[in-house]
Amino acid sequence: MNIIYVTASSIEEAKTIAKHLLEKKMIACANIYSNVTSIYCDNGIKEATEAVLIVKTIEAKYNAVKKEIENMHSYTIPCILKISAKANKKYEEWVKKQIKSSSQK
Repeated sequence: MNIIYVTASSIEEAKTIAKHLLEKKMIACANIYSNVTSIYCDNGIKEATEAVLIVKTIEAKYNAVKKEIENMHSYTIPCILKISAKANKKYEEWVKKQIKSSSQK
């Protein structure tokens, strides 16, 4: 199972990406954290308020999810981090079922 961590310019952008991925049955679930302060270096130290989108998917869908996010994202270089995770058995089965049942529609 994979967790994909994505920063977005706003909660609206994060919701749009999450709903798109859910509708395409590429992910089983998304969490969004709003008003996250990001401090980064880009021609000097910058500070911005962003939203964090965390999605749960299976390994087989990672590359497709990453591509969809890259195509939709407002940033030239979006942050898309893949984190391999081991979930409890029932949750992992639920994730697989959501993605499988959805992709058959």
